[in-house]
Amino acid sequence: MFILSLALAAAAAIWGVPWKLAAGLNIGFLLLSFADLAFLPKSSQIRLKRRVPEEMERGLPADVGIEIENHSQLPLTLRIIDDLSDSFARPFPLKRKLAGNTRGTVQYETAASIRGHYTLNRIYIRCSSFLGLWEKQMVKEAESQVKVIPDLTETRRYLENAQSYLLYEGEKIRRQQSGAGEFSKIRAYAPGDDPRKINWRQTAKLQEVMANVHEPEHGKYVTIMIDCGRIMGAELETGNRLEKALEAAMTTAAAALKNGDYVSVLAFSKDIQSYVPPSKGMQHLNFILKALYSIQADAAESNYSGAFQYLQSVQNKRSLLLLFSDVRTFTLEEGALVYLKRIRQRHLFFMLGIEDNILSARAKDRPDTIKSAMLKSMAQQQILIAKREKLRWEKQGLQMAEAPEGGLAAAAVSHYINVLNRGLL
Repeated sequence: MFILSLALAAAAAIWGVPWKLAAGLNIGFLLLSFADLAFLPKSSQIRLKRRVPEEMERGLPADVGIEIENHSQLPLTLRIIDDLSDSFARPFPLKRKLAGNTRGTVQYETAASIRGHYTLNRIYIRCSSFLGLWEKQMVKEAESQVKVIPDLTETRRYLENAQSYLLYEGEKIRRQQSGAGEFSKIRAYAPGDDPRKINWRQTAKLQEVMANVHEPEHGKYVTIMIDCGRIMGAELETGNRLEKALEAAMTTAAAALKNGDYVSVLAFSKDIQSYVPPSKGMQHLNFILKALYSIQADAAESNYSGAFQYLQSVQNKRSLLLLFSDVRTFTLEEGALVYLKRIRQRHLFFMLGIEDNILSARAKDRPDTIKSAMLKSMAQQQILIAKREKLRWEKQGLQMAEAPEGGLAAAAVSHYINVLNRGLL
């Protein structure tokens, strides 16, 4: 407004407009401006309420709604900014027009890149006057709690169709459980089923290949260990190593709980971060999720020896011990070998890590230049060292494997099913 008044005065001076006319224009503009100011509603006449889901999955979009109540007689033109953390997508400002004495809703889509518990405290709004000469800024208190949990896409895929999940994703096992257990039902034969389970009588009767289904033995114990140390904070194409480990752990836990087995979870870094005692039933998956959703990668190195020592004190029954960590880092931890030799006498140990895509790509590069040849040689040397260390541990009866970033969950579930099929527990 002040700038426009100066502009009118400058124009009057340049073009020789009489000062009385210029002053009249200025006064008229000021009166119009103050009249427009009267069309701004009071802060108490605007009420806002946020509708946000209690839980959001990391990286997946979620809808948030802001309900607006205009208790004034005046129409509103609003710009809205919600109090989201920087780890959320922020499609602001939101714009909304609302007539007098009406209600409305403005919606937006957001996604969080970092897990954890978040508190959304305020909503910031700017309300424009009728002519747009004035804007009033308001801050509305609207506290909401949001939990950002791991991405459960892999878990849902397994629960929706376990056979299909193992058939197209699993690298070690491409069939469902079969063999031991009581007879359950007869169903259509599916690719990956054991041919020995074909029911020839029903096949001849129905003119369709049918197979017997046996209920697997229940009540086995599965212990999932999740490394939360420094190396697990290494970034991948989507998230970091810890994110993929958590997603794989939740999928494996869901598979075991669906099968009627007991599942316990231990998360550790330098110290024990969380421990969920063994229990069964799908409701136990919620307890595991509640204990793990806010865990972050620690800046300190992992204390494997301390974690195994703690595990020995809380887990006495024989179980499949599944460790999610970095294979190369773990094989250099000589102190853990002492505890693992004891644990191996009671538990069935298996470790899963994520392949180093950069190292593998370097090892496959064409040596077109001296630099590329040196990089290729160094990458191949590192791979050979890792294989040698891995073989040394496997000779102690400690199995290890690496899987692609997107196949970690499938590899873990496939190994679990393989263990059950072979009756190793």
